[in-house]
Amino acid sequence: MNPTMQEVRKEYERGRLDEHDVDPDPLVVFGQWLEVALASGLSEPNAMALATATPNGVPSARIVLLKAYDARGFVFVTNYDSRKGRELGANPVAALTFWWGELERQVRIEGRVEKLPATESDEYYHNRPLGARLGAWVSQQSSVISDRAYLEQKLAELQAEYADQSPDRPPYWGGYRVIPDSIEFWQGGQHRLHDRLRYTRRPDGEWGIERLSP
Repeated sequence: MNPTMQEVRKEYERGRLDEHDVDPDPLVVFGQWLEVALASGLSEPNAMALATATPNGVPSARIVLLKAYDARGFVFVTNYDSRKGRELGANPVAALTFWWGELERQVRIEGRVEKLPATESDEYYHNRPLGARLGAWVSQQSSVISDRAYLEQKLAELQAEYADQSPDRPPYWGGYRVIPDSIEFWQGGQHRLHDRLRYTRRPDGEWGIERLSP
């Protein structure tokens, strides 16, 4: 082991998490935690790690941005032909992880994934800045390209083409919703005795809650 990395330590002491004090609905707890993260001035508190896998179980992970959430699940947008899009098409399950280090908090979400209806993807797309809308047309995400100049040239061409009009949403771009089966809240604790509460959706659709050993 690298001796320098062995010396990188932090004692967690900001708070506690008690199963007797939290709301029985994990989406309510998530909203409360997200509000705190937003109010704390963290950089991109809606950033989350998205993990997908092939049908053979080969995993991949990357950071994406949470665009919306409600009782139905957690929404992000991407290119359907990207690696994550292809993996979700073949194996529609995923895991999300939020890490708010300054708050010593983590949220882990697991569940099945579905595409948003076209109308919802259209609505989000047309609310984006023009540059981002054009960028969705420029990038054939995850494909190999020769250099950055290729992207810049395509963007310039589209800027000229759409100087006086708004582009439609690319047919290969849109939103996904992660429908949670499990949501775990982690609060750092002293001596590595962290608090972990896991909500699991029961067959009747209600949520059960249990404490996990750190």
